[in-house]
Amino acid sequence: MKKFLQYIGYFLGAVFGILLLLFVIYFQSDKTIEDLKPLYVNNESEFMPLMGMNVHYRDQGNPNDSIPLVLIHGTSSSLHTFEAMRKFINPNRRIITLDMPAFGLTGPNSANEYSFKYYSQFLDSFLTKLNVPVCDIGGNSLGGGIAWQFATYFPAKVRKLILIDATGYPVLNVKGSLGFKIASTPVINNIMLFITPKALVEASLKGIYQDPGIINDEQITRFHDMAIAKGNRKALLAIFKKGLEQEPDKIKSIRKPTLIIWGDKDGLIPVQNASLFNKDITGSKLAILQNIGHVPMEEAPEATAKLINEF
Repeated sequence: MKKFLQYIGYFLGAVFGILLLLFVIYFQSDKTIEDLKPLYVNNESEFMPLMGMNVHYRDQGNPNDSIPLVLIHGTSSSLHTFEAMRKFINPNRRIITLDMPAFGLTGPNSANEYSFKYYSQFLDSFLTKLNVPVCDIGGNSLGGGIAWQFATYFPAKVRKLILIDATGYPVLNVKGSLGFKIASTPVINNIMLFITPKALVEASLKGIYQDPGIINDEQITRFHDMAIAKGNRKALLAIFKKGLEQEPDKIKSIRKPTLIIWGDKDGLIPVQNASLFNKDITGSKLAILQNIGHVPMEEAPEATAKLINEF
């Protein structure tokens, strides 16, 4: 028994040593927003003091468009995800994109608490401050979930709804993203507060895009920088640990004209979920893009924009 305990001690010591070595090699402190602004802010970027945050957003296109198109990014993403598609959107449209709380250059809220109700209230305050009483709203992944939830909390503020590979229903039997899997794993996920190597970001992106060939160093660096922006890792961990409330029954209450766009090769949210949205939202239109993954607006920006323009 004594020798057995000795071996256990050696084993635990070795594990601790490996973890310590990894920590020393891969530890990364948060990057400040001021450090990141020169890299990811352009002349269209603006910052709005709101609810204890400094919200990064871009208000582009036709300023006379009375009902702008508001686009919401997904988990660990940023407003940059819509930049390629935006160039193909009808030039007569006003397009508003923003970094949502917990992500991008906006960062976490002071309480580090997140829910669809919170995000809906945040969007209401954001649009009120921009003097936007009614909008068309769309989103990808988590952003799609936020968009349709906003349509249920504030239906008078939404004219049309666009869901791009959106959350809303249970997700089963998908390959997923390595980063999301680690973030969902208890105990291990705490390591991500200190260690977020670029290699993990690259591996995660390969689970998101159908064609890994479109992943480049600039993209990997941007996702990595946004991930380690001050407070974002802690915020992401809070979201994965608590989880945002899943309320698929609410989807049936949506009465807004709705366009559903989905990549048929989505490895995070299966294309079958697109049919569920189509069935539960009366009168909705469904478009499936072939050989496209989880982010059609990046993988097929022109085709995605065409669908939106026609809608």
